[in-house]
Amino acid sequence: MGKTSQKTITRLKRQVRVRKKVTGTAERPRLNVFRSANHIYAQLIDDVQGVTLAAASTCTEGVAQSGVHTGNKASAAAVGAAIAKVALQKDIRSVVFDRNGFLYHGRIQALADAAREAGLDF
Repeated sequence: MGKTSQKTITRLKRQVRVRKKVTGTAERPRLNVFRSANHIYAQLIDDVQGVTLAAASTCTEGVAQSGVHTGNKASAAAVGAAIAKVALQKDIRSVVFDRNGFLYHGRIQALADAAREAGLDF
């Protein structure tokens, strides 16, 4: 197994610390966000049942645009609006935000702000 960077270890420690307090239910699912170098992913998770209720990312149809860089704030905002649209179609209005150990800054903040503007309540 390869070496894990100190940055990744620190993020995983933050993730465990937050995950102890944040759980999602069917009425108020957990909005989980994962950020990679080139993409951003969002899922609505019901932790009681252990199922994913909805998902959106820069890879899904309708969000992804060919030839456009997906590792920026504009793409993150598009994913935030897309996950809110899917959630509202499934009659989910309120969520618990799980930033997955990432700092609330940049693309994570852009996704959260776009989801709020599209009608999700955090």
